[in-house]
Amino acid sequence: MKYMMPTVFIVDDDPAVRDSLALLIMAQGMRTVTFANALEFLENYTEGEIGCMVLDIRMPQITGLALQEKLVERGITIPIVFITGHGDIEQCRRAFQSGAIDFLTKPIDQNRLIDSLRKGIRMSIHQQQQEEETQEVMQLLDRISGREREVLELVADGMSSKEIARQLDLSPRTIEVHRANLFSKLGVDSLADLIRFYLKALEATGKKRSDESFLNETSARQ
Repeated sequence: MKYMMPTVFIVDDDPAVRDSLALLIMAQGMRTVTFANALEFLENYTEGEIGCMVLDIRMPQITGLALQEKLVERGITIPIVFITGHGDIEQCRRAFQSGAIDFLTKPIDQNRLIDSLRKGIRMSIHQQQQEEETQEVMQLLDRISGREREVLELVADGMSSKEIARQLDLSPRTIEVHRANLFSKLGVDSLADLIRFYLKALEATGKKRSDESFLNETSARQ
């Protein structure tokens, strides 16, 4: 896993607000980076950074809600705490529908803000862990052949080597070779670990146990 210091990104066109928020958040031991507008943030943000954002709703050129929409379009899932001096129900609804974790009106409740930011950072760390686990699973999947994927699925269904051999019209010896290859290529030491990997693979690929597309991610190689 990558280790980096979580960051709170503050995006607000009011320099006094940016400075006061930065001081408050840094006093709680969190790192902050401030931006005067949405475009400045987009130009400097590195995708995959661990952290969360304090985002003003009303800003010139690109509003806070518009920035949130751009991040969603780019697949960037940074947790966002919205702040506003003139919030309304519609803005609040849109913000939460797009994944905001809180919506605060000025003057800001400092304790609630800090609690929300800590929650956001925990979420960001969890998202990073999930993304790295998914990448690892996908890399391991690329190592196995289409036939080995078939065997993996049937093993996960509880079938013996003889049963798998009959279903695939192969010899039991060939199935044992495929099973041995799965253990070796996936780096697992037990049947339980093999089945756990299969379930992770289904989650990583967004498939269900009945989806043939899981087996067809790569061409079958005998």
